[in-house]
Amino acid sequence: MKLRKGSQSATGLRFGIIVAKFNKFVTGKLLSACVEELTERGVHADDIEVVRVPGAFELPLVARTMARTKQFHAVICLGAVIRGDTPHFDYVSAEASRGIGQAALDADVPIIFGVLTTHTIAQAIERADPAKFNRGGAAAKSAIEMATVMRLLRAGEETPVKRETLHGKRTTSAAKRTPRKRRA
Repeated sequence: MKLRKGSQSATGLRFGIIVAKFNKFVTGKLLSACVEELTERGVHADDIEVVRVPGAFELPLVARTMARTKQFHAVICLGAVIRGDTPHFDYVSAEASRGIGQAALDADVPIIFGVLTTHTIAQAIERADPAKFNRGGAAAKSAIEMATVMRLLRAGEETPVKRETLHGKRTTSAAKRTPRKRRA
C-alpha cells in the first residue's frame, strides 16, 4: 500500500483568495484569518493575491478564472450566506457550492469552499471569530494540504512507475519497453 498525504508547510506555494463583499463584517474576519494562517505556514505576502467580488454567487467564475491561469497552487473562496426571510439563501448557497466544486474540476486546481452558510448572523459571527473557530484559517489549512498533495500526485505523473504483476514480474511503461525482435 502506498500512502500519500499533503503537508502543512506552504513554503514556495502561491494562493489566490476570492472574498465576497456582501456580509463584509464576517468575510473581512475570514480573510484576515486566512492570510494569517497562510503566512504562518511559510507563504510570502507577495505569493497571495486577493480579489473581492460582490457576493458568494460570483465566487465560482472568478475562482475558475484564477485557477485556469495556472499561477496558483490553490484558490480559496470566502463568503457568508446568512438565511433570511426569503428563499434567496437557498439559491445563492446551492449555486455557490455547485459552482465552486465545478470550477475545481474544470480548472484541475484545488479550489477551497470557505463559504459560511448559516441560519443566523450570530452563527456567522461565531464561525468568523478568531478566538473560536474561524473558517478562514481552516480554509487556508485545507488549501495548503490540497496544494501539497496535488504536487505529490502530479510529480508521480511525470515518472513512469514500475508495478509488479500478479506473477511477481516487473513491467515498465510502454515508453520504456524495447521492442522484441521477431524470429525469422
